[in-house]
Amino acid sequence: MNRANEPARIRVQRYISQSGVASRRQAEALIGEGRVAVNGEPVAEMGVQIAPGKDVVAVDGRVVEPAPRRWIVFHKPVGVLCTRSDPHGGETVYDVLPAWAGGLRYVGRLDRETSGLLLMTNDGALAAALAHPRNRVEREYVAAVARPVTAQVIRAVKAGVLLEDGFARPKRVRREPIDADEWGVRLVLTQGRKREVRRLLKAVGCPASSLCRVRFGPFRLDALGVGRWRPARPSEIKTARSDLLLRRGGRSRGRPQQRSRKGKSP
Repeated sequence: MNRANEPARIRVQRYISQSGVASRRQAEALIGEGRVAVNGEPVAEMGVQIAPGKDVVAVDGRVVEPAPRRWIVFHKPVGVLCTRSDPHGGETVYDVLPAWAGGLRYVGRLDRETSGLLLMTNDGALAAALAHPRNRVEREYVAAVARPVTAQVIRAVKAGVLLEDGFARPKRVRREPIDADEWGVRLVLTQGRKREVRRLLKAVGCPASSLCRVRFGPFRLDALGVGRWRPARPSEIKTARSDLLLRRGGRSRGRPQQRSRKGKSP
């Protein structure tokens, strides 16, 4: 049987999550409650796989339609949380964005006091690849700091510091004008660890008074206003996919080849 033209198969809970009906965890709960069916047959276990566009998935008797892929660039304001809900009543990104954005997930969270570019999408595979540290996708930030930005400060930031969760060093760093009378720091990092930029600057004696992410991979904030959003450009998404494919190809090509034991190497 030729399987070359068959659609890729995915787990049913992932399909439900990607369709925006429920989160992955909620979908698993629905399966456990016997509320999910595939082609009219109740799903009894978590490992069931389906072919999107071929198999029919239903929740409580309602057919789950595949959601179109959606990417938006959002300018997160200071004070807004990257979380689905806050038990303390804090404002979240889902409170600021339109109701339909509830089916999107954020890519690489920003802390409450950091503003700037936040990617939102229902494309789980590409989102996970962009956020994973092994892919070393660039994140670019502009920080206003609490002291003059001298050459000594730039050298200290460039050298990096040992934090409690490992060594932190930016890929690039330079002085950045914040306004007519103030200079800050522009940094590019590739790991996305929790509050990494703030901890790095504080460790060199130059704590950030404000911090804004202006780029994530090929996605740029540009002149997007605070609290506003825009659809990601097709060129940005295409570049993100192609860059990740190049990185994966580079890793596989970079592995040392085993020499044949049947003869001498040339």
